Amino acid sequence: MSRSRVAWVALPAALAMTLSACGGGGGSSSTGEGKANPDGTVSIYGTEPKSTLFPANTTEAGGGKVTDSLFSRLVGYKAEDGAPYNLMAESITSSDAKVYNIKVKQGWKFHDGTDVKAENFVDAWNWAAYAPNAQQAASFFSVIQGFDEVHPADENAKPAKDKMSGLEVVGDYEFKVTLNGPTSVFTTMIGYTPFSPLPKSFFADTKAFEAKPIGNGPVKFVSRTPNALIKMERFDDYKGEDKVNFKTLDYKIYSSQETAYQDLVAGKLDFMEALPPSAKVGEKYKADLGDAVVTANLLGQSAIAFPQYIDAFKNVKLRQAVSMAINREQITKTVLAGSYVPSTSFVSPGIKGYRPDTCGEYCKYNPEKAKQLFQESGFTGKLTIQSNQDGGRKEPLEAACNSIKQALGVECEFVGATNFGAFRQIVDGKQLTGMSRSDWSADYPSIENFLNPLYRTGGSSNDSNYSNPQVDALLKKADETANEDEAIKLYQQAEDLIAKDLPSMPTWNEKGIGGRSKNLLEAKMSFKRQPVLESLRVKA
Repeated sequence: MSRSRVAWVALPAALAMTLSACGGGGGSSSTGEGKANPDGTVSIYGTEPKSTLFPANTTEAGGGKVTDSLFSRLVGYKAEDGAPYNLMAESITSSDAKVYNIKVKQGWKFHDGTDVKAENFVDAWNWAAYAPNAQQAASFFSVIQGFDEVHPADENAKPAKDKMSGLEVVGDYEFKVTLNGPTSVFTTMIGYTPFSPLPKSFFADTKAFEAKPIGNGPVKFVSRTPNALIKMERFDDYKGEDKVNFKTLDYKIYSSQETAYQDLVAGKLDFMEALPPSAKVGEKYKADLGDAVVTANLLGQSAIAFPQYIDAFKNVKLRQAVSMAINREQITKTVLAGSYVPSTSFVSPGIKGYRPDTCGEYCKYNPEKAKQLFQESGFTGKLTIQSNQDGGRKEPLEAACNSIKQALGVECEFVGATNFGAFRQIVDGKQLTGMSRSDWSADYPSIENFLNPLYRTGGSSNDSNYSNPQVDALLKKADETANEDEAIKLYQQAEDLIAKDLPSMPTWNEKGIGGRSKNLLEAKMSFKRQPVLESLRVKA
């Protein structure tokens, strides 16, 4: 699909139609009756954020849910189909898909009352990209000219500059972005949380901001009790079309998904975007929740990564053997009770450019071939799969280990961290001693987002520490290709190389089943498996 390079409104309607045709986007649950209370309180299931609530430092679900509601970007995504639209951007124009002129809508405020201007975007993006600031999502700015000068490839090298040459403030509400080359995904990418603006107060005192973040989104921060509650409330001066219809928002922090579900059924929690395994067995959740079930077609994927800094996993035959030893079909039907389907590709269905079975035979259960490859690998010892044991992650991974054990005749053990934050500390510190869960939910609807963060050298979520110069070169070429059809072909070539290397093994894709309490008249869930805040209506 070719794309106009004269004027941009986030993304062409063709992609929206593609996602709708494939079933991507948000699902809803509504009673269809009752009066709403605009000053009501909504409580949402949460997990403890593992990092500071800076928009470029929160790349996991627990914190991402919070920062997504605290901050608004130039571009938003429609809940029903993931289609991008101009949110804070008045216009985004380019004649060559390399140099973009961005005009920011006037009248928007930060939660401290200061105006959101062009400089707030430029300063925030420069700060996020600057290597010494060690932001988790810094690599997303690599498409901008001058990134390599503020973030050198060598982690030990001192950056030559602290500002990217590709960013220029033109006026109070206008700035120019120059990329390394033409790209087909830039106007979609900038709707992702790391591209949020930051107020001047952030740069004056980042520690104070860490304790009380100030955003520009539909809700503002009130207070935080670690491992218990993050309290927010409606920002009445918000100018976006995604205004909320309630007063108070409580993110209740749980270490157990089972406990959260019990609270949901009892009416002590208003929204959960994912249900525990016990609720899915025999579709128990339907009896528990009735018409309060919330469904959505998600753009995401579950996988198990092979950390390349562990010598044993450098052997591709071992990686292939383990992947072929997992009975995805059986696990998704039994342990996951049909709420997931087997995954056989590195890109999610519903994404333009998705192809089924790119993993080929190595994602198909074949215990005989798996045993042969395992013996040829020469591996001895015990295999382990590491993950957090909360959030319903333990049971399917234990089943995967049992499948590996039965097929290969090798000991396999699930090693669970107490919670997601503890698990991510192990992953981020490159302290894994075995395979690890590596789930992914799309930040924005693009094939690029399933490959660059996960498989490019130094990618923000490259948990396997995978590096292949050929893959990097193809991804770079795809990033800098203006024509979307041509770019997708290059991304697909990169995916084919990744499939041969198998740095991680796709396992299953979630169907997207959540629930609301009877306290809510209506609730929707997005393609990112997050509550659509503007859809939530509290019963009067």
